[in-house]
Amino acid sequence: MATAHRDWLGLKAELPRKRRTQLTLLSFLLPLGLWCVVSYVPWIWHPLVRITSPGEVDYFTEDLDVPRGDFTSECAKARAAGQTLPEGVRVNPVYLPPPHAVARAFVTAFQTPPRLPNEPWLHQSLGHSIRTIVWGFVASSLLGLPLGILCGTYRFAARLQEPFIEFFRYLPAPAFGALCVAVLGIDDAPKVAIIFVGTFFQQVLVISNTVRKVDPALIEASQTLGARGWKLVRRVIIPASVSDIYTDMRILLGWAWTYLIVAEVVGTMSGITYFINQQARYRNFDNVYAAIAMIGIIGFSSDLFLAWLGSVLFPWKRKSRGTSGIAKHSLSTSASPSLEATVQTP
Repeated sequence: MATAHRDWLGLKAELPRKRRTQLTLLSFLLPLGLWCVVSYVPWIWHPLVRITSPGEVDYFTEDLDVPRGDFTSECAKARAAGQTLPEGVRVNPVYLPPPHAVARAFVTAFQTPPRLPNEPWLHQSLGHSIRTIVWGFVASSLLGLPLGILCGTYRFAARLQEPFIEFFRYLPAPAFGALCVAVLGIDDAPKVAIIFVGTFFQQVLVISNTVRKVDPALIEASQTLGARGWKLVRRVIIPASVSDIYTDMRILLGWAWTYLIVAEVVGTMSGITYFINQQARYRNFDNVYAAIAMIGIIGFSSDLFLAWLGSVLFPWKRKSRGTSGIAKHSLSTSASPSLEATVQTP
C-alpha cells in the first residue's frame, strides 16, 4: 500500500485506467477553465469598455469598444462639465471571443455562405487542406520510409546519405517557398512540396534510428539460420521494427500538420489558411478560433484512430504495455510471435 501511494504519479507502474481518463479530461478542462475565467469574470482582465449609452460624449457611439482608461477619462470630463455620463460594460478585445461564441461558430461557420462568389465554404477549405496534407505526407513516406530502413540497416547507406540529410533538415521548409513556386507554379504543387520538405528529411533520420534499435542478437540468430541481404531485411528487421516505425509515422504526420499554414500561403493562398485570414479580415474571430480548433480536432482524432489501428495491427505491443511495463515491452516488441517464427525459418 505504501509503495502504491508513493507511486501515485506513475513513476514505475502504469496509472490506473480511471485515473488516466480523469487526467486526460483535466488536460483539456484546465485551459478551457482558464479561458472561461478570462472571458466571463470582469475584474480578471477585460481591458475595454463597450459603450451601451454614449451620454454626451461626442465620439462615443453604441457598441463602440474603448480602452478603460479613455472611458474613465471621458467620464471625469463629462462629470466636471455637468453632462450626461456615458455607460458601458467591461469586455475583452474582439480577438478574444468567449468560449460560447466559438462553440456557436462551429455550427454557424459551416452554415454561413462566403461573402464573395469565388470564396470557398468552410467545408471546402477543410477538404482542400486535408488533401494537401495527404499528398505531401504520402509523397515523403514513399521515399523516406524505404530510405530510412536502408540507412538504419546498412552502415554504408547511412554514411552515404545521413550527413547530407542531417545538414538539410536544419534548413526551414518555408525558405523554399519562392523556389517551389518558381518551379511548380502557384497552385497546390508548391504547397505539397513544402509538406514534403518539412517531413521527408526528419522521417529518414527518425526511422533509421528506430531500425538501429533492433536487437542485434535477433539479427545474429537469423544470419546463423541463413538469412542474408533482402531476406534479412524483409523477414527480420522490418517485422522487428514495424510497430515502432508505425508510431514514428504517427508523430511525423503531426509534423506535417504543423507545416500546413505555412504551406498554404505559398503561391495562391488556399485551404483553411485562406478561410482563417478572410475571417480575421472581417473581424469574425469566433470563426477564426473555431477553424483553428477544427485543425486540432481533425489531427487529434486521426491520431487516436491511428493509435487504435496500431493496437489492432500489433496486439503484442498492447499486451506488453498492459502486463509487463516498459522494460518487458521492449523485449516483447523485439521478439514478437511473428519474429520468432521468422527466426526459426532458415
